[in-house]
Amino acid sequence: MFIAIPLENKPSWRSPPWMTVLLIIINCVIFWGWQAPEEHAVEKAAQQYAQTALPTLELPPFLNYLEEQVAQGSKRFDQHTLQTVRKLYQHKAYAQLYALLWQEKKFRQRLLYGQVITASHPRHAQWQAARATFAPHEPRGSFTERWSMSYENGAGWQPLQAFTSIFLHGSTSHLLGNMVFLFLFGFTLELALGAFTYLAFYVIGGIGASLFALMFYAGMGGYGLGASGAISALMAMYAVMYRMRRIRFFYMLLFYFNYASWPALIMLPVWMGVELLQHLLGGKQVAYMAHFGGLLAGSLLMWSYMRLQTVAAPVNEEEQAQAAARPLAEAVARAQRHTDALEFGRAAPAWREAARLAPSDPAILRAWFESSRHQPASEDFHAAARRIFKLPATTDAERQLQLASYRSYQQRAQPGMRMSADTMHGLVRSFVRLGALPEAEKLCRSLHKLADHPQWPASLLLLVNGMAQAGRIQDAKAWLPVLQQSAPEEALTRWLAQQH
Repeated sequence: MFIAIPLENKPSWRSPPWMTVLLIIINCVIFWGWQAPEEHAVEKAAQQYAQTALPTLELPPFLNYLEEQVAQGSKRFDQHTLQTVRKLYQHKAYAQLYALLWQEKKFRQRLLYGQVITASHPRHAQWQAARATFAPHEPRGSFTERWSMSYENGAGWQPLQAFTSIFLHGSTSHLLGNMVFLFLFGFTLELALGAFTYLAFYVIGGIGASLFALMFYAGMGGYGLGASGAISALMAMYAVMYRMRRIRFFYMLLFYFNYASWPALIMLPVWMGVELLQHLLGGKQVAYMAHFGGLLAGSLLMWSYMRLQTVAAPVNEEEQAQAAARPLAEAVARAQRHTDALEFGRAAPAWREAARLAPSDPAILRAWFESSRHQPASEDFHAAARRIFKLPATTDAERQLQLASYRSYQQRAQPGMRMSADTMHGLVRSFVRLGALPEAEKLCRSLHKLADHPQWPASLLLLVNGMAQAGRIQDAKAWLPVLQQSAPEEALTRWLAQQH
């Protein structure tokens, strides 16, 4: 047994895979709404059947029928199956044998038409009476058989059942296993193709898988059902979409499992080879050629579609973020090595490169500023200061960084500070919020010379209001003449004019 599960992407709530979820819901509703109750009805009838006289009458000819099938080279039954049935009969496991008899449409029809236990049979009357008594307890029809692909002789192509069979399942484990793989491959393809193109390809791939399997299993009896053919189509579409891009897979081979990164397209011939090998080894209970047909249909569908239209394969956002962060981590490590070695002339350009990759990272900007302050006339020193002063200053930590850097910059910058009026206004707001009023006031004195700046009234009002709230009324009143000139109608101006 070989299983390979992609681990490349995760579902996103920004683009939820609602069509994949809807398909899962439909499959579950059909199974538990119709198939499971039918299965329960067969199990209940089987228990009642075991308590009648019918098993000793009907099961011996049923065993003979199975022996004939095996002798004729039946593709469905082999010696192992026959031995299992004989053991069940020997141990009087009549209920289990009834479930098998129920599925054998050909034998069952002959039995009910009186062609197995004929009128010449010595216990024919007893059989008729037992049958008449049991008949009301027997399931009337088979929902699963009606909507599955029939592999009986002369069944034909069955285009309707080729569609309906992809929504049916043989057991709870069959259903759950398929739904897990449907989700794992489906949500990525839905994101890449769009909900309705994805749905169309799912259905077409499933129908193609059903009809492909019919070419190999027609005449062997029984029926085919399950979403695995359509899911195989999704697997092939996934491989063709990603082509030679390496995808992280979890894989299991027999009892060994591990993780590996393989080119996605390499998995297509591997999957197809595994299905073909299992078919050739004689698997009869699993429609391996439906899986093979789904892989073939899915690969042709996606290849044709990608010839007509570009398909953007979803990327692993986590790995993409890690890849984007890798150059930054390398730049920071390189800059830190120069800093630790006190090679500030080499550290400043290295931190500048790191700041280019992370222009709003306070820690990197601080390191750039600190390494370049040893050369106060350098462009790095002025550029690092400007970058810090332009931080959004939404937290006290950023404001403290701006304040500390401003004080150092003010003392060291050669030949002097280089700041635009916009930057200075931003620092006034930051310093007032931090309570650093002397620095804010000094900036405002410089800005007073540029009083025609559109931010000037707001910055001045903020400074004066900060002084008033700090109890520095006399310092605030010193700005009253400027306020009366720049913001005469403001409430703060009128209030300050009334103070004595």
